[in-house]
Amino acid sequence: MEKRPIEALMSATMENLRDMIDVNTIIGEPISTQDGSTVVPLSRVSFGFVSGGGEYACGERSAFPAGEDDRELPFAGGTGAGVTVQPIGFLVTNREQVRLLPAQSYQPIDRIIELLPQALGELRSALKGDDGAPRA
Repeated sequence: MEKRPIEALMSATMENLRDMIDVNTIIGEPISTQDGSTVVPLSRVSFGFVSGGGEYACGERSAFPAGEDDRELPFAGGTGAGVTVQPIGFLVTNREQVRLLPAQSYQPIDRIIELLPQALGELRSALKGDDGAPRA
């Protein structure tokens, strides 16, 4: 089956999008720090794609001379795509914990919810004492 011109346009656009967007765009290369932590950048990728086209004729088909109305008509078409890459944060891992540090600033309540597990852990450690037994 013969490939139509619009299919060729769509294939070329999709190949270019595939080359631009890979897993390293979303989850970046890990970065090791001197203290043994690993930082992994995270991004959100959005893209849009549109294509269109068709065959056209100048005037009515009935205007063609007899026997020429089955001839191939010229094709006009185009495609377009847009890509947005937005950093959303950093995944920070070390021996004790894994944390997500957001790239955008949070509202105060979001910050409290983010810090709550860390505060509860420190409170638990303070209540247990040095030997691990609960304080009286």
